[in-house]
Amino acid sequence: MTEKEYFPRDAGLSTDLYQLTMAAGYWAAGRRERAVFELFARRLPPDRSWLVAAGLEQALDYLANLRFTDDGIGHLRRLPVFATIDDGFFEFLRDLRFTGDVWAIPEGAPVFAGEPLLRVSAPLVEAQLAETFLLSAINFQTLIATKASRVVRAARGRGVIEFGARRAHTMGAAFYGARAAFIAGCIGTSNVEAGRAFDIPVFGTSAHSFIMSFPTEREAFDAYFRLFPDSTTLLLDTYDTIAAAHLATACGPRLRGVRLDSGDMGALARDVRAILDAAGMHETKIMASGDLDEAKISDLVSSGAPIDLFGVGTEIATSYDAPALGGVYKLVEIASDGFREGKMKLSPDKSTYPHPKQVWRAFADDDSMLGDLIAHEEEDYSADGCEPLLRQVMRGGELIEPPPDLRAVQSRARRELDRLPEIHQRLRDAAPYPVRYSERLDAARAQLIGRLSAGSEKR
Repeated sequence: MTEKEYFPRDAGLSTDLYQLTMAAGYWAAGRRERAVFELFARRLPPDRSWLVAAGLEQALDYLANLRFTDDGIGHLRRLPVFATIDDGFFEFLRDLRFTGDVWAIPEGAPVFAGEPLLRVSAPLVEAQLAETFLLSAINFQTLIATKASRVVRAARGRGVIEFGARRAHTMGAAFYGARAAFIAGCIGTSNVEAGRAFDIPVFGTSAHSFIMSFPTEREAFDAYFRLFPDSTTLLLDTYDTIAAAHLATACGPRLRGVRLDSGDMGALARDVRAILDAAGMHETKIMASGDLDEAKISDLVSSGAPIDLFGVGTEIATSYDAPALGGVYKLVEIASDGFREGKMKLSPDKSTYPHPKQVWRAFADDDSMLGDLIAHEEEDYSADGCEPLLRQVMRGGELIEPPPDLRAVQSRARRELDRLPEIHQRLRDAAPYPVRYSERLDAARAQLIGRLSAGSEKR
């Protein structure tokens, strides 16, 4: 099985019904204008002070391969909602391909509320149909990458392994969750298929069931170590953790590691470290697992617990404390016959800014991040020393360049998060990172609000 096989078999149907009914409405009304949509998070999830952009590669692959198969079109024809739709619409879908342009913030970059992670400029139907899949791909992986980045930051240089496949919401979520966690800095995953597809290191120990299946714990340890002498990490807490640590010393310095999965991790780690060191097993690593999150890991590290690796499952794979990212995909402009018209929502708590945007990031003399400016795409702040974050990644439905290697993406995430000042990185009570809109966008928004309000009064 390959990464591609986790994609839906019919990309055209991998959407919400209303995208298709709107597409039929656009087609019937002769709407052929070019539209610009932007994907962004209105607000950060609770206790989050940054996001790590992820999921772009899968989003672009979807756009490059967007098709409606004959089977898919046949299914649509049989749906009652399409009973009155002209055959011409289905012929239109049969020939439909994504022909638009896409700008995006690179995967691994830290981003904040309101900032477009993705901007799509395409014929209206094409841009509309893409909404559901783009949100699914980017919302999910950005959510998991963000959670994983918090866990990795809490570990302060100690390795974190993503262990969440068994708790993820389907194996597809586990698969892409492992990818997102690796982007955020996890050193590997327990998911073998994700390891193969994305070239991510895989890790594993054994379960309590393996040890319990043998007459004695010593026999279980001996059997496993004899089979895997260079990669064994023994699970110590099936019966008595300290007694098991003494049994583990029989393996000698060649034993790669031991794992603690319950109890007072800090105290147990100190006792186990002393037992291993007394046996000359100074290089044998101690791994901790078992319902760990960033707060627990931070406390363990701060206490000086001699733990070398952390295995984190549920908390990363489900972003347990904040299990959804409210990313949205909104129309910001319609262009026809050379005229560009800004579009925005006025709904309370859901209002938006019109026109295509660029995000400019300012830096201090020490190269740390100072703040971001969301500006009209035509504005240029490079003379002020700012860097634009959105880059064009697709032109005319074709990728401009192949996606970067995942390790390069991971390096970007590490490098860019290191530029975020500590006051914005705190796991608790972090200061909000400064993000503002340009004067031009504020003025355009105010002008459009006035125009829309006047039109509403006339009606």
